[in-house]
Amino acid sequence: MIQESPDGVLLTVHVQPGAKRTEYAGLHGEALKFRVAAPPAEGEANDALCAFLAKLFELPKGSVVLRSGLSSRHKRVLLKGLSIRLVREVLPLRA
Repeated sequence: MIQESPDGVLLTVHVQPGAKRTEYAGLHGEALKFRVAAPPAEGEANDALCAFLAKLFELPKGSVVLRSGLSSRHKRVLLKGLSIRLVREVLPLRA
């Protein structure tokens, strides 16, 4: 779900594209759930997720890297240069 890595923090996420608004929605099994307003077509939901995370953590867009799950709802996202403590403060683990 939230793991430290040598480059920052790695998130396991579940993405729900086509939502009314882009937001963090708590937990979905063993993943952090995000709703994104963008459709799943042509990588738009991936771009929306990365942009949302960059804004949420005040990171440059290049510091949010999709590591796996390009065409899946289940993804691994790297947040470069962040501490696990900060991520847990911003993204509370609520169901």
